[in-house]
Amino acid sequence: MANDTTKNHPVGETVGVAGGAVAGMATGAAVGGPVGAVIGTAVGAVAGGLAGHGVAAAINPTVEDGYWKENYASRPYVKGGAPYSDYQDAYRFGWESVGTGQSFDAAEKDLSSKWNDSRGSSKLEWNDAKDAVRDSWHRVERAIPGDADRDGR
Repeated sequence: MANDTTKNHPVGETVGVAGGAVAGMATGAAVGGPVGAVIGTAVGAVAGGLAGHGVAAAINPTVEDGYWKENYASRPYVKGGAPYSDYQDAYRFGWESVGTGQSFDAAEKDLSSKWNDSRGSSKLEWNDAKDAVRDSWHRVERAIPGDADRDGR
């Protein structure tokens, strides 16, 4: 399936809206107190949704899945002989989670709490999945213009 940038990208947009709203609220509160916080939240949510859509539109799940299927076995965290299906959902979770405006390290606690609901059929617990999630996150981030998670990569 080709990446169609005209379609909705609910994951990227939702992450962008949430991140933008928080940033906008903080900025608005600092500048204009409670009223500024409300306005900042709304403006930040809109801007974040657009940014999140842009991140999601830059990701082609078919390409990412193909890349990881071909390369997962060479990764140091993969247990010998493990099938790709053990790691597939962790890679997907990583590429779908980029765009929070945070570094992976800053987002890890939130990601770990969402893993059980996002893991699909993966048998991996978070401690076994997180390196694959991080790997996928950074691969996609490097492909996006700019520094999506502001970690200098």
